[in-house]
Amino acid sequence: MKTADFDYYLPEELIAQTPLKNRDESKLLIMDRTTGEITHDIFSNIINYIDENDVLVFNDTKVIPARLIGVKSDTKAVIEVLLLKDLGNNIWECLTKPAKRVHIGSLISFGDGKLTMECIEKLDEGITRFKLIYNGILMEILDELGTMPLPPYIHEKLKDKDRYQTVYAKNVGSAAAPTAGLHFTKELIEKIKEKNIECYFVTLHVGLGTFRPVNVEDVDKHVMHSEEYYMSDSVAKKLNDAKKMGKNIISVGTTTTRVLESIYTKYNKFVECHEETNIFIYPGYKFKAVDSLITNFHLPKSTLIMLVSAFSTKENVMNAYKIAVENKYRFFSFGDSMFIKKSRK
Repeated sequence: MKTADFDYYLPEELIAQTPLKNRDESKLLIMDRTTGEITHDIFSNIINYIDENDVLVFNDTKVIPARLIGVKSDTKAVIEVLLLKDLGNNIWECLTKPAKRVHIGSLISFGDGKLTMECIEKLDEGITRFKLIYNGILMEILDELGTMPLPPYIHEKLKDKDRYQTVYAKNVGSAAAPTAGLHFTKELIEKIKEKNIECYFVTLHVGLGTFRPVNVEDVDKHVMHSEEYYMSDSVAKKLNDAKKMGKNIISVGTTTTRVLESIYTKYNKFVECHEETNIFIYPGYKFKAVDSLITNFHLPKSTLIMLVSAFSTKENVMNAYKIAVENKYRFFSFGDSMFIKKSRK
């Protein structure tokens, strides 16, 4: 299977640069998972397509202001650092630009020394491990010095940084937002609960595994970076009960999907766990945990469009993307939404 098989035509003007004024007013493309049949609506009406036989699972990770601009202490070269993963003991794995200017022992200063990073290890693909040196509380320092790590295809300045967070974001640690959840408002979630639809939360801290591009010709040669995830015992038990009752598990986003499928693949049921996953889902994969999927429209040739294609068929998904382009849907992080629903026929 070739990476080029997941390419598609997208006019640049359809790449959403800013979030809509109201989160739940995005367009919603509904696609039958089996037949590929498509209908159109707006996201606030998703409640009309789900009922008490459904269970929604969300990723409650919270994005940190992970992008930092600093200077090398010796040469004063400007260095951009994106915090990816907390390895403990104030050591972080980071994406560094330009990586070639940073060497083991290099010191980078941020905010006139409020935060200093010392390079302790260099890995491939611009990834560097730094020891962070600071006084005080790191998250407060990042709030002051860092910015939201918006994807490179977004060129507009984000006026309200909370719009790159879900309304239920709780557990700090992501370098990117789980964007399928950006369409939900607190009011919509309450309406869903009032309809006796259960809502549960897991955590996956989004890092390089999710947003790193595929740079190999053959899909199966792509190596996923691992990402940290967590499921509580209470959620595991409730999801197992839902499975036994034949309920339809709706995953909100590809990151949630990777948590659910990672756990079910490993244990053949849901269990409490705090682990890392590098699961790579592409056509040929057999889903074990998830029945329906709420997702955004993803970049061409990305691991995310491959996951979505595996969830239905590549033909169905590429046709849906073509129709979305024809209907001027907005694409990517701040774009519109897609609901791939289990066939009830």
